Amino acid sequence: MAVVVAARRTPIGTAGHAYKELTVDRLAAPVIAAVVNDVTGAGAGVGAGAGRAVEDVVLGNCMGPGGNVARVSALAAGLGHAVPGVTVDRQCGSGLAAILLAAQAVRSGDADLVIAGGVESASTAPLRTRRGEAEPYARAPFTPIGHADPDMGPAAEALAASCGVVRERQDAYACRSHAAALAARAAGRFEEEIVPVGGRADDQRPRPLRASSLARLPAAFVAGGTVTAGNASPVSDGAAAVAIVPDHLRAGLPGMRLVAGSVVGCDPGLPGWGPVPAVRRVLARAGVEVERVAAVEIVEAFAAQVLAVTDALGLDPLGADGERVCPDGGALALGHPWGASGAVVVARLFTRLVRAGAPPGTLGLATAAVGGGLGVAALFEVV
Repeated sequence: MAVVVAARRTPIGTAGHAYKELTVDRLAAPVIAAVVNDVTGAGAGVGAGAGRAVEDVVLGNCMGPGGNVARVSALAAGLGHAVPGVTVDRQCGSGLAAILLAAQAVRSGDADLVIAGGVESASTAPLRTRRGEAEPYARAPFTPIGHADPDMGPAAEALAASCGVVRERQDAYACRSHAAALAARAAGRFEEEIVPVGGRADDQRPRPLRASSLARLPAAFVAGGTVTAGNASPVSDGAAAVAIVPDHLRAGLPGMRLVAGSVVGCDPGLPGWGPVPAVRRVLARAGVEVERVAAVEIVEAFAAQVLAVTDALGLDPLGADGERVCPDGGALALGHPWGASGAVVVARLFTRLVRAGAPPGTLGLATAAVGGGLGVAALFEVV
């Protein structure tokens, strides 16, 4: 089995602000180095990976400069010429997909220590122009001609309308995310997972919000719609990484074993729905009901999307399941560095479960929706 034995992340910055001059490798390298030190350095003792060499680095990235971001970041982290690297693009699910791919290599016996995660620098991502055109294009298509290919904001509006997620609930969830993140920061619950980068040790975005203030914001994407700048995540910069080893080399170090993982497709016109079939498949494969899952982390791209997904899964983050679903806030408050966010939620699970001393057998779930109609999910168990 594959076990996550260390997890770190950068503070998350809003694009064009905190990390406006830091390229992807400069964001990823400090996190990779910190995770490697956690399992191979002086602090690792006789635990997992002590004295072992990293065999690969797998990083998710969406909009970066190319050139194999994972390899460049591995070299920048000082891992040496022998460590390769592979870069994964599953858009907003890239960081979690990278962790699933790394876990497959460990579980199969092809590797004993792999660093996996994701990174995004929207601030320094290159502008891309098609041959013969003077202006850069906003994004690559998620689907071929003839298929639905909405931008994420209008797609969140469509999902909210389809699932009956009203504006008041979206705003309430956004207020909750920011308040929870501020409370978690004040209580020091982010400290052990964060690697200071660029002179920052805290996430840039969380701030006090009032429902009355959010209610005055206009619709951001569709006239008369419900999705606003207040209940949508910002474009962000950041990185996160984990260390994965086989259980027989864990040597007593606490961690989270990957029970099951899944990547699925769904209607590209409603990409925010992807976590629903992904989570259902993971739970079915593990033979587990959602009621048994103690901790859930979902990438909060839009409040509408989170609520549509949690409603379908029978979870109530604004009520009975408030302590299970993103209780320390999520991407709405912290920010959404696309290629990294799927790894950020795993780092959050690691803090909530492993660092908090949850008993062996405790289950945690991470999931993300993906542009183009994908869902990624992973179920972990404390060991």
